[in-house]
Amino acid sequence: MKEYPRFLTEDSEPFDPVELAKKTEEIICKGSKRKYTDFYCVGVYGGISTGYTVGCYLRCVFCWVDWSRDFPDRIGEFYSPQEAFNNLKQAADERRIRKMRISGAEPTLGKQHLLALLELVEDSEFPTFILETNGVLFGTDKDYVYKLGRFKKPHIRLSLKAGTPETFERKTGAKRESFEIPFRAIEHLKDAGVSFHVAAMSADPRFMGDEERVQLIKKLWEIDKELVYDLEEEVVDPYDTTLKRLEHAGWKVDFPLRERWDPVRSVLRNLQED
Repeated sequence: MKEYPRFLTEDSEPFDPVELAKKTEEIICKGSKRKYTDFYCVGVYGGISTGYTVGCYLRCVFCWVDWSRDFPDRIGEFYSPQEAFNNLKQAADERRIRKMRISGAEPTLGKQHLLALLELVEDSEFPTFILETNGVLFGTDKDYVYKLGRFKKPHIRLSLKAGTPETFERKTGAKRESFEIPFRAIEHLKDAGVSFHVAAMSADPRFMGDEERVQLIKKLWEIDKELVYDLEEEVVDPYDTTLKRLEHAGWKVDFPLRERWDPVRSVLRNLQED
């Protein structure tokens, strides 16, 4: 990797996401501390206190996260696990909310920080902790997943980006050979007994064609049929950062979305018949 990739352009060279993860951790982690941009409550999940992390190892063209994803060296502040927990608790207490979440860029960066933070959550009065991830580190580090499996409160939302190796590379910038890694993460989470569900940008025909959507759903079906029944299908929203990333990558996309795919049930009928 010649230089740190910021966002995709039309002539970007595919990168190794595991190698980029290591380079990113060198920027955003200091021992058990890691970088965040902010802590506050939002309305999703019925109201949840959220810590927004800095840095990622994918460069998804439709990403909504602020510029801390692309410039982790310039944005954010370091917090210890205790400081991060205190900020999450303060935001939750102010709004009388009993759920916590780590979201933003890629929360699984900084293994030492995250596991220490989960220890604090486990010993707290908060019953629910949601972790949002693209799954690559869980797919390459089974020990990470099994350590996560010791805790009772976390629920993982694992977001898949594509249904084929070729589209994975085009949409994330990561080498197509890494396409299978998030699916290995799903198998690791199942084996470790961790609570999770899968999300995918699969209800948006501007970013996932019909055949690609079917291929993604088939892959999940082969791992566990329940993954398909519980699949959270997403569409892309026109955040300012999203629009800029699409422009840099040479994608021409119309907003708002005028029609979306039928619910996944239409694909399920065919799978059940097979």
